[in-house]
Amino acid sequence: MSARAFRFLFLLGPLLGLLLFAGCGGSGDRLTTEHPVTAQRIINADSEPANWLTHGRTYDEQRFSPLTEINDRNVSNLGLAWHFDINTNRAMEATPLIADGVMYVTAAWSVLYALNAKTGMPLWKYDPQVPKSWSIYACCDVPNRGAALWGDKVYVATLDGYLAAVDAATGEEIWKVDTIDRKAPFTITGAPRVVKGKVIIGNGGAEYGVRGFVSAFDAETGELIWKIYTVPGNPADGFESDAMRMAAETWSGEWWKMGGGGTAWDAFAYDAELDLLYVGTGNGSPWNREIRSPDGGDNLFLCSILALRPDTGEYVWHYQTTPGDSWDYTSTQPMILADIDFGSGIRKVLMQAPKNGFYYVLDRRTGKLISADAYVPLNWASHVDLETGRPVETEGARYKENYKVIFPSAWGGHNWHPMSYSPLTGLVYVPLIGQPQTFANSSWKDFAFFENHLNLGLGDEERFNTFPEEFAEHPFITARISAWDPVAREEVFRIDSGSGWNAGVLSTAGNLVFQGEASGEFAAYTADTGKQLWSSYANTGIMAPPVTFEVDGEQYVTVVGGWGIHMGAFEGDPIDDSNRDAIGRVLTYKLGGESAPPSASAITRSLPELPDIETTAEQVRQGDVLYGARCAWCHGTGVRGTGSVLDLRYTTKETHAIWTAIVLDGAYVPLGMPIFNEVLTEEEALAIQAYVLDTARELQ
Repeated sequence: MSARAFRFLFLLGPLLGLLLFAGCGGSGDRLTTEHPVTAQRIINADSEPANWLTHGRTYDEQRFSPLTEINDRNVSNLGLAWHFDINTNRAMEATPLIADGVMYVTAAWSVLYALNAKTGMPLWKYDPQVPKSWSIYACCDVPNRGAALWGDKVYVATLDGYLAAVDAATGEEIWKVDTIDRKAPFTITGAPRVVKGKVIIGNGGAEYGVRGFVSAFDAETGELIWKIYTVPGNPADGFESDAMRMAAETWSGEWWKMGGGGTAWDAFAYDAELDLLYVGTGNGSPWNREIRSPDGGDNLFLCSILALRPDTGEYVWHYQTTPGDSWDYTSTQPMILADIDFGSGIRKVLMQAPKNGFYYVLDRRTGKLISADAYVPLNWASHVDLETGRPVETEGARYKENYKVIFPSAWGGHNWHPMSYSPLTGLVYVPLIGQPQTFANSSWKDFAFFENHLNLGLGDEERFNTFPEEFAEHPFITARISAWDPVAREEVFRIDSGSGWNAGVLSTAGNLVFQGEASGEFAAYTADTGKQLWSSYANTGIMAPPVTFEVDGEQYVTVVGGWGIHMGAFEGDPIDDSNRDAIGRVLTYKLGGESAPPSASAITRSLPELPDIETTAEQVRQGDVLYGARCAWCHGTGVRGTGSVLDLRYTTKETHAIWTAIVLDGAYVPLGMPIFNEVLTEEEALAIQAYVLDTARELQ
């Protein structure tokens, strides 16, 4: 479709959408007040497996589909049915939702699309117009992980902290509410959930000095129903609840001055029978406990699972996976609820593989620990004591005296990428990553808190930009699917990845597991053995989890492609040596699909003429440290950029001439480049330029 035709289509969006729907019956019966998404529809999702009505398909977030038309006997016949390209090369992480033949999918910058699920034809587009300047508050690019459906509305939370309700039939905005303090650097990248008529959303920003919280809004009106904090504030101001009073006893110093952290940026699940909402919370602000809570303490409710009453936000129980976290070992990773027979009867459990490297099984009625076992190599703790529920830390893990090589890294053994549980195999399919990281203490004397900017509290921040000799003892970057047996407490088999970053997982009753890779491969494996049966190349990297659905009696599998800066920033060129563009696209497959594969957009790069700027060894050394602290997050470790943002080694002479205007004055804000004038002086900005030039000259 030409750009002109696409624009014309969107101008006629609502009308054309109605015409499309009217003509395709089951492949486009739009959501209306006569056919709304309700609690019962989501609770009874298995009675209509054709749809995917909530983030994990069901409230228990199992990401298992009972559909069987596509199975281990015929999946080799899978072919592309359609693809829809989205005009972005930033991170694409969404779980598409499908209701009655319509697909709702979010993209970078919180843009929401409605597509005909059978054909890929666009029906409407909702763009909340997130200011590009807000990207400075986003640690890990500008993605959105999905929308929520309720009634005749679609809900999307935006990077800049708003929650919007959109008419599912037309894309018209119905209401939009502010969920954050506009003076604080909050972001939202996660998908909302709707429980009992309330839209639940958390936020991110712990690295930037915020106090985490979770809010619930009336799905019809947008009115705030309740708001609960995840960490305590200043005791002098009083406590909002008994839970916050209890939590404050586990902190020391003046933590509230740096926010505290504990943001709930991704993980939610709901048990309708127990009427419990489960929330996963994140890291501290700053990361380093020596700074935020200098006399120690567990720092509740960082890195915890909270059980709440969805009507009020009332605290019921908690379990903390990493007491006194100093490694960014969040518990914001997806949770799965399941009823599992452990030999002595069926237990209602909650399962999570958080960043810290242990696989947890909890009794979801009480929060009592059932098991916790290492699912990746780790050295910060030897094991979890099943009596106390606490990890037993190893000597030096807190890096108080000297820097320490720790694994897993802050990326975790498992990050945000959804896992999947198959009740047929009894296995949980966990997308794992493995890499070490250096940590070093930054004392109060050395630490400078930058309000509304990244604050980790780590010393030797240049180590983000270097690879110590100790790393050679460990595989630097690995990725795989681990088929984990929660009863036997062990890995049954693994599927090694061809790249260093993993994507979300889907399992089905057809004895299949689907997953994409950073390499661009999208593959299907047997759920019982892990044998690869099929693959297709997406011509863009994949991070997002697949979904499956049915339209007019035909089963489809969809995955969103596009890897953005988060996946490639610290790994550099994750797709291949051609450095293909990280185009965002929606890819949908069916048996016998014959659509032409999407084209690849290769980036041809050649080193430009470099400016004749004199640099000193001291400038380069200083720039190395500053680049690691401020630039590597987006532009790549060691100035090894990705296809989604500029590889600074290839900066042109003309761009070098306006370097300080870009870094300090905001010349490239419309392109998503933040302003750093609050944390960098002109001298420091020029030192970074010197370091970039030095690395570029090495290519000559």
